[in-house]
Amino acid sequence: MKAAVVTAAGQLPAFADFENPAPLEGHCIVNVSASALSIVARGRAAGNHYSSTGAYPFAAGIDGAGRLDNGQRVYFFGPRAPFGAMAEQALVPASHCVPLPDTLDDVTAAAIAIPGLSSWAALNVRAQFKAGETVLVNGATGTSGKLAVQIAKHLGARRVIATGRNPAVLDALKAPGADLTIPLHEDENSLIRTFEPVFAEGVDVVLDYLWGASARALLIAAAKATTETQALRFVQIGSISGAEIALPSAVLRAAPITLLGSGIGSVTVAGLLDAAQGVFKAAAPAGLRIETQAVPLSALAEHWSNQRSDVRVVFTTGNGH
Repeated sequence: MKAAVVTAAGQLPAFADFENPAPLEGHCIVNVSASALSIVARGRAAGNHYSSTGAYPFAAGIDGAGRLDNGQRVYFFGPRAPFGAMAEQALVPASHCVPLPDTLDDVTAAAIAIPGLSSWAALNVRAQFKAGETVLVNGATGTSGKLAVQIAKHLGARRVIATGRNPAVLDALKAPGADLTIPLHEDENSLIRTFEPVFAEGVDVVLDYLWGASARALLIAAAKATTETQALRFVQIGSISGAEIALPSAVLRAAPITLLGSGIGSVTVAGLLDAAQGVFKAAAPAGLRIETQAVPLSALAEHWSNQRSDVRVVFTTGNGH
């Protein structure tokens, strides 16, 4: 079969022949139709994601949409190595497959799953979010952040606050649910002053897709302005702005702040799949939208390095209908 084959750390995947998976007890062979190019998929292929195994060669891709031999459409996550999702077939534990609703096509399902479940799992699994709470999305102008705004509102957030560097996208987020938008163009001290009154009004959950300077500013402002009775759950999801921050220890002593992470490992596969199903079911009634670009897997080399945050590249195999 054809697949996006990774032969060594640091090398780009190549569209090449790869062995077909053989049947294995407790597993399904999925005829893959679509698999999205996510940050996680790219990081694993490069060998620098925290969940990388270091074993080569393998087919890239951690999730996708396809069909079982009986024709059932499924979304799958975490295929058994070395068989990744960016291939004509994937070997997937049966418990890692969930049915897809007829209201969602394969390309959209593959595109929306990881960015959508990132906030769904962070809110419901890690933050134990309750309807009526206030949610701040740090880094709301990317694909995952935009969905996070919509999902928080859909799940019953009383107020949603969005931050980001793109003022046009921030302004557009008001329609799908952002009650307040804050641009991230100021220096750290100015950002802290901007964030303080926001936390003084009350923020229950922060979904952080950026880390780096803005996360540090948020945490320092929260420590200064959050009251003893207003506990904050800060959920770290992505690190687009930097992998590390220098955080004063007093921040975690001065206010009731709980610092959490959400991702592969801190959320079980079952939890991630439950979150994905929640997103799939909510997509139509909540009007969840994601811009996609479907391209043949054979065009892998032309699109692998696509860094656009506003469009989700989805590789297709021709297996779908």
